[in-house]
Amino acid sequence: MVPAELSSRPSILSEDQCAFYVEHGYLLLESLVPAGWLDRLGAATARLVERARTMTAPDDDIDIEPGHTPESPRLRRLIQPVGLDPEFWAFASQSLIIDLAADLVGPNVKFHHAKLNFKWSGGGEEVKWHQDIPFYPHTNFSPLTIGVYLEDVGLEQAPMAVVPGSHRGPIFSLYNDKEEWVGAISDADLERVAVDTAVPLMGPAGSITVHSCRAVHGSEPNRSASSRPLLLNAYSAADAFAYTAHSTPRPQVGTIVRGAPAPFARFEVDPEPCPIPPDWSKTGYRSIFAAQQEEDLATRTAAE
Repeated sequence: MVPAELSSRPSILSEDQCAFYVEHGYLLLESLVPAGWLDRLGAATARLVERARTMTAPDDDIDIEPGHTPESPRLRRLIQPVGLDPEFWAFASQSLIIDLAADLVGPNVKFHHAKLNFKWSGGGEEVKWHQDIPFYPHTNFSPLTIGVYLEDVGLEQAPMAVVPGSHRGPIFSLYNDKEEWVGAISDADLERVAVDTAVPLMGPAGSITVHSCRAVHGSEPNRSASSRPLLLNAYSAADAFAYTAHSTPRPQVGTIVRGAPAPFARFEVDPEPCPIPPDWSKTGYRSIFAAQQEEDLATRTAAE
């Protein structure tokens, strides 16, 4: 049956898949994105990799790994690629993933942000265990992220892994013991998470991952010879409103991509309120990689 949270019959997913998402907090849908879209997204990605070759430091659009060179580019993230190439916004606002989002958050869908995590070959950095909602608290917990693997991804490429059912548990702080934002759950808090049950989400190019904003997820370093580009688009129900500053504001943020704007905010009460992130409008933000490697802390300390 259709989960009670949803008011319309799903168009992309089956009712069982909707129920699985509500129960477990994630989905894996293999080979769902057509080849035409993959070609367009791949070409757009290649254009931005070429643009990044001459970079010597990260900027507001592209995060690069230490060791990046023109001869051997090593990108970590495209930051809000929807503003860097029109193909990314076309996909985020016009493709089948809007139908998928509507199946899970309801008929009125709001765009929140996009990113492309490369997980470059030969040592692409890990993503430590974390939840998304502490980065951008909302009035309800409808936000979710839809990922698309642009290339084939197996276990050796360090796919994203999700802890089933963790979206029903507590919302963890992503600060360290010095109250510094590091974008990762502490070792002490991880003792409360069944990370040994984490499910790696992998598949052929065009496979889709979906995870709840409360689901605990992460990935290991990519030590293989193949990169793992994962395009991520985050959406929410239209009646979910962020109440802290956006970390990477762009004109597309808040666009209603399906249905109509909400006349009222919907509030969900939780016994463990969501921790508040730093004021991104004052501190700035580059990527989860920089936060978890504490590069942002080092830069801020040097500047002070």
